Amino acid sequence: MRWLTQNVEQGACAVAVPEAEQCAEGTACAHGARAAHRRAVAAFLARRDELAGGHGVPAALAHSPVASRQWVSDELAQSARTVAVRDRAAGEEWTGRVWRGSLAAVGGGLVALLLGQAFTAIGAGWTAGRTRALLAAFLTAAVLLAAARAHRARGGLLAPLIGDDNRLSTSRTVAAAWLLFTGYALLLPAFARVAGAGPADLGLARGAGLLTVFALASVTAVAVRRLVLVRVLGRRLQKVRADRPRAADLLCDDGGRACLADVQYVLVSAAALVVAAAELAAAPGRLPALPWSPVVLVAVSTVVYLAGKGAEGGRPVILSVVRAREAGDLDAPIRVGDDIEIRGAGFVPPGAGGPDALTRLVVRVGPVHAHVPLVPVTGGFANPTDSVLTVPLPADVEPGRVEVSVVTAAGVETERVTVDIAD
Repeated sequence: MRWLTQNVEQGACAVAVPEAEQCAEGTACAHGARAAHRRAVAAFLARRDELAGGHGVPAALAHSPVASRQWVSDELAQSARTVAVRDRAAGEEWTGRVWRGSLAAVGGGLVALLLGQAFTAIGAGWTAGRTRALLAAFLTAAVLLAAARAHRARGGLLAPLIGDDNRLSTSRTVAAAWLLFTGYALLLPAFARVAGAGPADLGLARGAGLLTVFALASVTAVAVRRLVLVRVLGRRLQKVRADRPRAADLLCDDGGRACLADVQYVLVSAAALVVAAAELAAAPGRLPALPWSPVVLVAVSTVVYLAGKGAEGGRPVILSVVRAREAGDLDAPIRVGDDIEIRGAGFVPPGAGGPDALTRLVVRVGPVHAHVPLVPVTGGFANPTDSVLTVPLPADVEPGRVEVSVVTAAGVETERVTVDIAD
């Protein structure tokens, strides 16, 4: 295992050094982290497929299936830890790039608004309303840039949108979008009032729809965070920390699969935001009169989203424990030294399908904690899976009645099941 880790590290450094030499001061480590991560992943995948084909196992272990399987599992586990270390380093570098990208995004938005105002003013002429729109945009941008700088170590503007599991939060993102729009919509009539352009129309009758949607989005963000926390502490939901946030987190579950509740919530909220923006553009000196039909649609979408959050996940459960039988074996009771097959559900929670997370899967057999061996196949792993685990009975387990439970990568333990082990 040591020689594989050394080869991975040497390969990573070989690519990182030339890239670092071309960088400006302060960015060499960033390129080196990305290069090292790419090389570590490539080395792990090549090693996994090699071992899956039966190659690379020491000849001294080839005569013992149990020993060779354990050696292969330990080899892959060590390589997976190397990939995880490189991934964390690349994730730290990614937050720095996002912080710099947030500056470019805010600046680009201001330039786009300025150009749009300039082009639309051709023929119609420049108005005081256009000036107020630019002033409101610059003030909003200044607040955003100050917040981004204060949280530059956590991704700049993305910092408030990242959940406790290091993923982009759908509810926080939607609430932040409505917060920015509502704040900008309030600045326009306020500037008009200061400039003496007339009374600012900030009445509740006109802005009731916008304020209702903003309240729904804000309450939903708080409620989802509380709901997830309560379910995690109650061991009814398994959460595995992500390596870094991704844009797909807004529409997908922790496992990367598209989630209908999240998709409809984002799409409906975005559509309602477009309607509100159109109303604001038509009358920039007043709060946008958001029609009640999109408000009701957002309310229904919010209920569906909250219901989906309350229904997702669940505790891992053991349904049965049987003796693992290979072709040609006779039927027999479970004895010390045999492999047991644990059947159930929820052993690999969403987001824990990576090799490093799979190495943290543990089976508690009596007083002994046995790590589940990794069994590679081309393109993945045959063991462990979400519904079946195969693990050898530890030699320290005494015959008799013992309790078996599974501890997942999220730290959640199943209920204990009693198994009879024969002499």
